[in-house]
Amino acid sequence: VQLVESGGGLVQPGGSLRLSCLASGSFFSINDMGWYRQAPGNQRELVASISKGGITNYADSVKGRFTISRDNSKNTVYLQMNSLKPEDTAVYSCNAQIRVRFYGPEMDYWGKGTLVTVSS
Repeated sequence: VQLVESGGGLVQPGGSLRLSCLASGSFFSINDMGWYRQAPGNQRELVASISKGGITNYADSVKGRFTISRDNSKNTVYLQMNSLKPEDTAVYSCNAQIRVRFYGPEMDYWGKGTLVTVSS
C-alpha cells in the first residue's frame, strides 16, 4: 500500500493550491483519510480529516479557508487550500486508515509529504 501526495509548491500569500493523495496497492477498504502538516521546529498537526461517509473535521486555523474532500472510487483525498498565509508553510502529509485484508486490522498509512511554501 502506498500513499502518494502531489500538488505542493510555492504560492504567494492569498493564493490557492490543491493537494491530492492517491492510495494505491492491494487493500480491502479505506476508512478515515486526512491531511497533517509539520512546519520546521513544530510538531505535526492535524489539518483536516474526512470519514468514508464524508464527515469532515478541521483545525481551527484553517476553517473557512481549506476544504477536504475525497473520491472513494479513485481512492483519493484532496485538500483545497485558499487564502493561504505564510504560516501555512509546511510539509503536508496524507494519512489513511486502511484495512488490507477483510479479516485484518485497520492500520495507519502515511505518504512522504509535499512541501507547501507561502511567500512573496
